[in-house]
Amino acid sequence: MAYTALEQMRKVNKERFQTDVGPFEPVLYGAGRAGSDLKSAALRFLHERCEGLRFSPEKAREEAKTGRYLGTSYQANQIPYNMQMDIDRLCLERELEKFIDSGVAEDAYTVYYSFLEMFMGKYGRSSKMIELLSEFESNASTLLMKHRDHYSHSVYVFALGLAIYETNETYRKTFQTFYGFVPGEEEHRAAAFFLEYWGLTSLFHDIGYPFEIPFEQVLAYFELDRRKRGPGSMFLAYHDLGCLSDLGENAAAHLEKLFGRKFDSVEALLAYGIEKRLGAAYNVTEEYLCGTIKRKPTAPNEFGYFMDHAYFSATRLYQEFIEERGADALTEAHLDALSAIMLHNSLFKFAIAFYKSKDKCKAPLKAELHPLAYLLMLCDELQCWDRTAYGRNSRTELHPMDAEFDFGRGMIHALYCFDAEEAEKIGAYEARYRAWEQGGCVDAPPRLKAYSDMAEKEQRFRTDIEKIVDLSGYPLFITTFMRTADRRSKHTYLSGSSFLHMYDFAVALNGRYQYEGQEESISAEELERSFDAMSLEYKLSNINQVKNFSKYLNAIGCFYTDRPVDFEMLRAFTDEQTAVFAPMEHARWIREHRAMGWTAGNLYETVQTDGETNRYALREQMRQHKLCMNGDFGELEIARHYLMLPEEVQWKDWKPFNSMLKLIRKFDGLRIYKLN
Repeated sequence: MAYTALEQMRKVNKERFQTDVGPFEPVLYGAGRAGSDLKSAALRFLHERCEGLRFSPEKAREEAKTGRYLGTSYQANQIPYNMQMDIDRLCLERELEKFIDSGVAEDAYTVYYSFLEMFMGKYGRSSKMIELLSEFESNASTLLMKHRDHYSHSVYVFALGLAIYETNETYRKTFQTFYGFVPGEEEHRAAAFFLEYWGLTSLFHDIGYPFEIPFEQVLAYFELDRRKRGPGSMFLAYHDLGCLSDLGENAAAHLEKLFGRKFDSVEALLAYGIEKRLGAAYNVTEEYLCGTIKRKPTAPNEFGYFMDHAYFSATRLYQEFIEERGADALTEAHLDALSAIMLHNSLFKFAIAFYKSKDKCKAPLKAELHPLAYLLMLCDELQCWDRTAYGRNSRTELHPMDAEFDFGRGMIHALYCFDAEEAEKIGAYEARYRAWEQGGCVDAPPRLKAYSDMAEKEQRFRTDIEKIVDLSGYPLFITTFMRTADRRSKHTYLSGSSFLHMYDFAVALNGRYQYEGQEESISAEELERSFDAMSLEYKLSNINQVKNFSKYLNAIGCFYTDRPVDFEMLRAFTDEQTAVFAPMEHARWIREHRAMGWTAGNLYETVQTDGETNRYALREQMRQHKLCMNGDFGELEIARHYLMLPEEVQWKDWKPFNSMLKLIRKFDGLRIYKLN
């Protein structure tokens, strides 16, 4: 059993009611087959290898002793604590599944949300660290010459790492041995450890890009006349970096106790961590590394006039971790995650391995030296598909729109897909390449980035990866193909808002039932407290409703935005409008509950209980709801199911939305408008 706490609750319920009422084991994507593709492997890792994730034996003993559950579902103390942990893991599994299917930033958002809630505390406190990355990229990067998405990119990198760990026994054993797990005997503990530290490494490796973007904007302005960056270029440099480089008094004391020595800055800590892992193999000293890291933000002219976002990612994550988790929570593995982030962009390539230098080039990184840094650099290079191009030059280049992976037999076979609409551009490039070959291969070969790096005989894409990480135990094969793009999965509508408002929108949606009639008096802070009191499953349900709201509004000729527009604001939904989107919301709710393992039934309403509170708790313990649907069903069956509901039940899908319109005004900026 992958979800053992759910199964334990099922046994308790069967004994209580003498019938099998659930909760039932959630279905794994691709159940019945051991797929080696990206989606199958990544989800199988979460579903099966992470059994028992974040379980607390202490809380389970306390529950057995007191007879009182400590887990939260819709409300606190409704379910066993470990059952809540199982449902949290299922939430992450389902959100990652949706993201791999769509690749859209809104689905990346809920993967971030789930991970932060599970491993960093509450999302609201860390939200700006993630949301600002997307906002800076989408709003500022169009001014750059070269720039592509790093928000969805990071979630793809996360998924790639899970798939490689799941399918590649060589890497899995290397990681387990490195961190003191006995391969084959501590699989679930090792997987839980990997998930937490790989998640920190991969999901946050690019959060420093908002610091690199303004640097590139200044250079881009002066590159308009094709001036080559270098001496004579105007550039930005950062100073007074204490807010990022200061360790903090409590953290400094904890680190001294942990490592047996003092550190005076985050840069010194990072240098120590890197030297400990790579110093002997690459003949680099802590002093050299610390000096190099410190000059990254202050003297970019020494590094080819490039700003290294990895410095800001590592130091920003350190400060966030210390603030949210506390100094005492920092471990040596956390330092490995931070140092992997520091290494991934340019430090390892150009200041340690010198991978493009004929005279100073050193061996590519082996996984056994630093497993997290190894995997990050490998996956960061592999993830080059389905990335929104913001920069002016980036939009004219030819990048893969999709990718298919086969991780079977310990290999990595990547098939990168290019848009068939670009066939003319590809044909012209291939003609130039053949002419270059027939002319004796004089000078450099023609290029059509990134197609040429994958398709040309030199296989520049693969050979560059081989210079960075050692692939002797991980054979990599690259193939390209073309097909017509299908952009329907992106579900793009006119509505749009910064992610800074998605959380606020969800908070207002949640409050529409509880505070109907109190919209003027209730505060935004109280709305957030009510939202925060729920489990991850219920929070995500509200957020996913927000993600679908653009579709609902599109169906009634409306849209939402956080920008001032010359359209009439919608102040209340009409009966005709709600009649359109209420069935759509019911369908979303039905599919969501089915995916999360809920079943149809009303036993919780018919058995004898000690009151309304216990009745709702029983519903959560069974994961049974009278409005759910069982069996296989499609859109037509859901529509019929909605029409069969009593009118007062149908109202629940639309009546409180007018209350939401009032509540959302408590959060700055976001409004709903009519198209005509």
